[in-house]
Parts: sequence; C-alpha cells; structure tokens
Amino acid sequence: MPRNIPVGNGELLVTFDDFSQIRDIYYPRVGMPNHTQGHAQRFGVWVDGSFAWSDDSTWERELRYKPDTMVTEVTLRHKQLGIELQCNDAVDYHSPVYFRRIIVTDLLDKQRDVRVFFHHDISVNGSPVGDTVNYDPDLAGLVHYKDDTYFLINGCDERKCGIDHWATGTKRIGGAEGTWRDAEDGQLTRNAIAQGSVDSTVGFNLHIPAKGSSYVVYWIAVGPTHEAIVELNTKILTKTAQRMMDRSEAYWRLWACKEPIQFDPLPEPLRDLFVRSQLILRTQIDNGGAIIAANDTDITHFAGDTYSYMWPRDGALVAHALVLAGHGELSRAFFRFCANVISEKGYFLHKYNPSGTLASSWHPWMIDGKPVLPIQQDETALVLWALRQHFRVFRDVEFIKPLYTPLVINPARWMLEHRDHNGLPKPSWDLWEERRGIHTFTTAATIGALLAAADFATDMGALDHAAEFTEGAERMRGAMLRHLWVNEQQRFARMATPLDDGTYRLDMTPDAANFGLFAFGALRPDDPMVMAEMQAIRDTLWIKSPIGGIARYRRDYYHQVERSDIDNIPGNPWVICTLWMAMHKIAIASNVEELNESLEYLQWTRDRAAVSGVLAEQFHPYSGDPISVSPLTWSHATVMTVVMQYLLKHAELTGTRSGIPAELAT
Repeated sequence: MPRNIPVGNGELLVTFDDFSQIRDIYYPRVGMPNHTQGHAQRFGVWVDGSFAWSDDSTWERELRYKPDTMVTEVTLRHKQLGIELQCNDAVDYHSPVYFRRIIVTDLLDKQRDVRVFFHHDISVNGSPVGDTVNYDPDLAGLVHYKDDTYFLINGCDERKCGIDHWATGTKRIGGAEGTWRDAEDGQLTRNAIAQGSVDSTVGFNLHIPAKGSSYVVYWIAVGPTHEAIVELNTKILTKTAQRMMDRSEAYWRLWACKEPIQFDPLPEPLRDLFVRSQLILRTQIDNGGAIIAANDTDITHFAGDTYSYMWPRDGALVAHALVLAGHGELSRAFFRFCANVISEKGYFLHKYNPSGTLASSWHPWMIDGKPVLPIQQDETALVLWALRQHFRVFRDVEFIKPLYTPLVINPARWMLEHRDHNGLPKPSWDLWEERRGIHTFTTAATIGALLAAADFATDMGALDHAAEFTEGAERMRGAMLRHLWVNEQQRFARMATPLDDGTYRLDMTPDAANFGLFAFGALRPDDPMVMAEMQAIRDTLWIKSPIGGIARYRRDYYHQVERSDIDNIPGNPWVICTLWMAMHKIAIASNVEELNESLEYLQWTRDRAAVSGVLAEQFHPYSGDPISVSPLTWSHATVMTVVMQYLLKHAELTGTRSGIPAELAT
C-alpha cells in the first residue's frame, strides 16, 4: 500500500498508509533503521460498546495536509458510530517527537462514551528479538526499548495527562495476534511488562457532549536513553504538546515559502503541488546529508529490498531541485555526504546507506570471469554536474574548496581514464540499473560533468585541467554523434555494446532516458537531432489510454501491467519520464504560447497525485492507481525542477524578474 502524508524532521520520519495507520518509523536517520518493519500500527475507537479500527471499510476518509506546511489534516467519519475524527499529525521540527491530535465530535446529538486506542507493533532497531515494553508509573506511559533506542508512548486529554488504558504482550509468537485484539471490548489488561517479540496498546477515555467535541493529544518520543525520553516528556508537558505542534506548523510553512517566488504564471493547483513537493521531499532527506530515494517498506514484498538508500544519481538530481528552490543548506549537506563516500579513485559505487556505509547491490564485480567495476557512471557524472549548478547559484567558494579535489578533479580525471578507443565511456550499468553497456544517457551526463569540471578548473586558475576536461568532453560529444546517432531512423540508440572488431551493436529501443542529451548540456535542446529524438519518445512511449503519461522504454518489464498491447501500452507511466517532456518543451520555447505547451505534462502529474499531494514512482496505465514506492523523492524533485524552469523561462520571455532570485535569472 502506498505511503501517504509522511511527516518528519530529518531525524525522525513517520509514514502512514491510506487508512491513516502508521506504517514506518525511522530513527535516528531517515531510512534506517525502520522500527516497525512496515507493520501497521493500528488506531481505532470504542464508542458506546461498538468498536472500529481505522482500516474498517465503514469509515469515510480524507487524508491531506494543512496548506503549505508539514502538519496533516485527516478526517475520518463513521456514520454508523455517529462520530467524526479530525486528526493532525506532526513531528516536532526540532526534537524527535511525533504527535497526533484527535478531536472527536458527536454526530448523533447525544452524549457519547468514547475510548481512543493506539497500537504499537514496534521492533526496536528493526528486529523484535530482545525487545522490552513496560508501563512506567513515573511517566504514566509505556516505554519500548532495546540497546540505545527508547520509545515513550504517552498523551494528554482535556482532563489530565497520562494513559488511561494499556496492555503489553507478545506478537507473532505461538499464534498471538497482538494486544490490539484486547482493545475491541473497550478494556485493556494493564499487564505491566513484556519481553521478546512484543507489542502494546494504549487508550484514552473521552466524554463527548451531544453535538460536542473532545480531544486527545498522543505522542511518541524517541531517544538514546531512558533519561532522554524523560527529558523529552518533561519538555512536552512544560511547553504543551499543542504549542510544539503549532511551532512546527509555523516552521515548515516558513521553510516552504521562504523564497519570494511569484507563481502567478502558473495555475494555483500547480503552485500548491510545488510547495507540497518541497515538504514531502524534505521528509526523505536525512540531516546528515543523505537524500533517500523512498521509504516505503511494502516494496520488500516485490523486490526483497527497499528504496531506503542514497543513490548518487537520484540525490544529485534532487539536489539540483533544491538549488533551484533556494534550499542551499540541504544541497551542501548532500555534497559533503558525497565527498565522504566517494572512492579515492573518483567514482561512486551503486548506492549507500543513510549512515554512509555501502548499501546492498545487484551489480557484479566480475562478468565472464573478468573483473568489472560495479558502477553506473552517470551517478558519478551527475554529482559533479549538480555541484556546478549549486555553485552557479550560491557562489560559495569556501564551501567548494574542500570538495574541489574529491568531487571535481578526481572524478573528472577518472572519467577521462574510463573511456574506450573512440572516446566514449566504457561500459557500465544504465540509470535503470538493468543493462550494462555504453548508454546515450550516461554519455550525455559525462559530457555535462566534464564541462562542469572545466568551468571549475577555470575558476580555480587550473587552465591545464580546464583544457584537458574540455577536450575530453568535445571528443566524447563527437563520438556520441558518430556512434550513437542512427541517421536512417533519426534517433539515438539507447545503448551500444562493444564488439571484438572495435565496432558497436546498437540497441534502438526507444528510451525516455535519452532526454539527457539536452538536460546536461551535451547538445542544445533545439538541435535537430534532439528534436527528432524527443518527438520519437513522445510518439512511441506515450500511454494510449485515458491515463496517458510517458513510459520509461518500450516493453518495460518492471511492475509490468500490459504484456500484449505494447504498441499502445509500452509500459507504465512514470512521473519523471512524463515531466522530462515538459523540460524539453520549456527549453525550446520561444514565446509564452509555446512555453505553455509544457503545462500539459505538469497538469498530468497533478492529476496523478493523491489528495495529499503525494506522488508515486509509476502508475497503473488503466486505473491510474499508484504502483511501486510512494512517495518517490525523484518524482517530487522533478516537479520542483520543472516548475522552476517554467517560471525562469517565463521571466526570460516576458522580461519580468519579479520574485525570481537574481542568481537564477542570469
């Protein structure tokens, strides 16, 4: 099930499903570890003798955020029970504390006896082995703990602070379902402690007057010691949970709207999608600099692994979006992270954990008995390219100084060494991580990176390096045109495989990734060959169903829905691929009318978003339902990039600069 309305602060991340159940809790890093293993943390209500969990089909649900901030606004209405729940979720912007405020309202014009229950299927540090949960009488709450991680579950209602009901017990041991079953009669056992594979449930009593309301604020505070959660609990009681939620709401609204960008040329829903994308994207970024691809544990059922890693490619393109939106502090943290994990030779491996350690990979180190580099060269190239985009905007020389050798000189030299006899990059894995060869996308990204390195070298007075990098880029561009362009088809190959005689076997499968030809400066966007390539992508990869959108490539097998009608449904529509078409429309526009042709693709994206604004990786070509992980950080970053490119181009075409930062408008 897709994750919806995530909330976080770069240290603590909490995600929800469409039933408003917590599904993932990450701490102390975004992406690791997941203390729920993706299991649902149920919540429900007992009302005058009847019970309903939030995943019951009888609820009417609406999940969204408050405008321009990272506080949720969730409505759950149960006609049979005659109550409505208004829920606000937030993670404190500064401390590792998650809050849920629930206002319960009577809909039947009579007094109600209501008990709100919260269930916790916590596996501390990602494993249920050796966990303990106990009732702490000094805190009047429950504590789950193991090793250096403690969770305090507590809350306040209108009358007092502390939980009214609790139960601790075992889960998935000997057929035990968990303590949540105990809540369904409105009572809990008050068992004081449980050890091993444990869970817990807490409850609060509310008395609702006829046509009236009452509330409870529940929280989970996390820390490395018992003393730390005691201190957090004291802070919450002193400041009050509502004040902490209010300050977090104000902080994130300030953060999301700090730049005086004028969105007037855009329809209001697209402005809202841009602001929401910033906030959702921020939930996926660790305070240590790692930009995580996605934090949706359900993907493990399909792939046996998660997306909770830092891919340098994804991170670089997200960093570029952050730069365009004015969030230089986050892009700086990302580049520092990259400088710490890149190899001494100047290349990145497949992906990294949020802690900076090497992550899981399916790229082999040996093929046919010969050693190979298990890399995707575009990942190395795009970090260098994105660093240059950052510097163009912020001109932060002191920041660049320690990064110049590890992220500019070493990668550029390595890319020059890692060329074949024609000047093309040697084979590596493609950006889709499926094929090994010489890819048009990788070649274009490498050209852009070498040109970026040349610009850095010129700035630093290293004119010999600048000349070397420029010559390498020009030679690679020439080789790309000679060996990857097929004049008879008026298209670029997506991949070339070297043959023993020094030539190449070309794979001519249409691939949306060839947008990279213009995106990183390898060719001009209005070059006739680029124009022909982008038209071919639009003609062959547009989904010919009411859903529409652009597929990654013809006969895309990843989560494939349609296997027979490939001419009409070449694959599932992806947000990033669809918005790449918008990028090209913006880049070639010579007037506002042409520029507005890009809005078709932005509006398609808005139509695919959940009510909350969350965007998945891809969608079902017939139903439009989200497929694979959701939210995907790259999807939201591409929205941000395209919106800013649109506004910048609009300012250029109309001669207006209102609200556009001067450094971007140059």
